[in-house]
Parts: sequence; C-alpha cells; structure tokens
Amino acid sequence: MTLTDAALAARNNAHAPYSHFQVGAALEADDGRIFTGCNVENATYGLTVCAERVAVWKAISEGARKFQRIAIAADTDILTPPCGACRQILWEFCGDIEVTLTNLHGKTETLHLKDLFPRPFDASFL
Repeated sequence: MTLTDAALAARNNAHAPYSHFQVGAALEADDGRIFTGCNVENATYGLTVCAERVAVWKAISEGARKFQRIAIAADTDILTPPCGACRQILWEFCGDIEVTLTNLHGKTETLHLKDLFPRPFDASFL
C-alpha cells in the first residue's frame, strides 16, 4: 500500500458528523513505519482534531521521532493543504518533510512543508 493509499483509507475512518468533511493522513517515519490519522470532530468544534495531528500523535506515542513524508487526502476538487495549526505541529515534530496532497479523483501534488509554511516559529526562537 502506498502512502497515498494509506491516507485515503484512513479518511474512511473520519468522524465528521457536523462538517461531513472527511480527511485522512498517513505519516511515514524514517524507519518505514506508517502512522495514519483521520479527523475527529466534536460538537464544540474547538475540540476537533485534524487528521494530520492524529497521525503525528500516534507516531510520537509509538516512539517514532524522525519522519520522511506525509500524505493528506480529502474529497475536494482543489487539493486541501493542512490548516495552520497542523502546519505548526508538522514543522515542530517533522521538519521540512515532503507533503503529498491528494483527492478521491487521483489528483496529487507534492511539495515540501517549507513551501506551505514559510518562516515558521520553532524552538530556535526560544
């Protein structure tokens, strides 16, 4: 299974009863392990967690610390990038990884996180 396939499969597990906007993510660690995540909504919306953050939290909780790339899947005509909060988390835990965006129609785009998140804030400023 490719990383994109894993993200598409994870999307099917999304809990999105309010927005109906299902997102899946698959994060590849440097040792080849793949950690998936889906968005999980909450009635308050503020407690909703995005697919990318779920994948990062799962990876960290399983001991992964270095990452190569992430794939993010949503059912949109225009490919959906990570939100600002997810970009911050991805930068802090993954660095300038490769990001592949995909939709259900087979359209993909691959770029680096620095292209989505220029001049990020990180521990170097502390």
